[in-house]
Amino acid sequence: MTEKSRRTSGEGAVASDPAAGAGAPAILSNEPGSFAWGVLAKRHPALIQQVRDAFPYSRRQHEALDALLDEITNGVIEPLAPAEHDRERWADWGQEHFGRSWYDAPFLWAESYFYRRLLGAVGYFGSGPWQGVDPFAPFKRAELRGKAVEEELRALDALASVPADERAAALLHASLWGNRADLGFRVSAGEPAAGDAAGSALVADDSAVLWELLPVGGSSTVAVVADNAGRELIPDLILIDHILEQRHAEQVVLHLKPYPYYVSDAMTADVVDCLRRLTDAPGEAGRIGGRLWKAMAVGTLEVRTHPFFCAPLPYEEMPEDLRKEFAGAAVTILKGDLNYRRLVGDRLWNPTVPFVEPTAYFPGAVAALRTLKSDVIVGLEQGTLDALERTGATWRTSGTHALIQLRPQT
Repeated sequence: MTEKSRRTSGEGAVASDPAAGAGAPAILSNEPGSFAWGVLAKRHPALIQQVRDAFPYSRRQHEALDALLDEITNGVIEPLAPAEHDRERWADWGQEHFGRSWYDAPFLWAESYFYRRLLGAVGYFGSGPWQGVDPFAPFKRAELRGKAVEEELRALDALASVPADERAAALLHASLWGNRADLGFRVSAGEPAAGDAAGSALVADDSAVLWELLPVGGSSTVAVVADNAGRELIPDLILIDHILEQRHAEQVVLHLKPYPYYVSDAMTADVVDCLRRLTDAPGEAGRIGGRLWKAMAVGTLEVRTHPFFCAPLPYEEMPEDLRKEFAGAAVTILKGDLNYRRLVGDRLWNPTVPFVEPTAYFPGAVAALRTLKSDVIVGLEQGTLDALERTGATWRTSGTHALIQLRPQT
């Protein structure tokens, strides 16, 4: 396999070109106190403990989790064991990182590899009884059972009678904010948009352009690349129902992770859990769930997975089959923070670099719906950036701000 073919294959791409990103340096985790450092030093060890407590794992799994914890806190990055099914793929992706401190590897790569190693430690890919058991499932399902989801689903009843354009705006904001979906619902329930927390916290808003790409009566396909399951995936599905029901598109293809990734990332099983939660609900939520269930049966809503969605690579290195899929969509909507990092490159960009520049490679129109939870950002107006910096707040990583950015097909 040539270097070029490896780079564009979801099955065995090499590490990213360090010169990519127009000189913007890759984000590392070796600065104590930084957001990336905190993820590796605090979040990952805590997650190992949470996963350990969530299941009655065997001694072998506990020992593997202990070894992983020791490695990420005191050791260096070790390659996968020879018997692992994807050892060769990760050997290509990590050839320049093995033997180094976890903190000195690119943040995107280190995070991704940590989750791969965590799955290995609990036996997800093995041949034993724990094969295919999602270690994050208890967290996802607990969220779906929470009172907050029940309240948000009840709020849909108020949306059913408002004009379609107002409903569209509310549902788009609900999908954008994920676990702050109720903010979006309140906008369309009669409260003024001006000064609303969801609206004022948007650092970029290309939503008008997005809807222009999806006129009513269009015969196009929309691609949606999901992010989190649970409380975030439900508003994504509700937005998809609106797009189909109001004939903004003829088909929606929902792209999901092929296996557990980044704690709460959505897989097919999570879509099914969310659809059941909707269909079991009374009122408008139940009607939406029924329509989505039928849409999957007839193919107007289709779910797909691809190994590239669990790769530690930017979308610029996507394989050709995925490139063709996105090229055929009227727009590809990428949800969430991780997809944004992969879309523009997980680099310390000047925030005022136009969004169209790092996304110029993308094979078609692309939109990002993202709540800010990491350092990378592009496409800000200078005045917006100055105002944010004057606050002194950690606006890049706190989840208190969001963006809707779009690059039309060129």
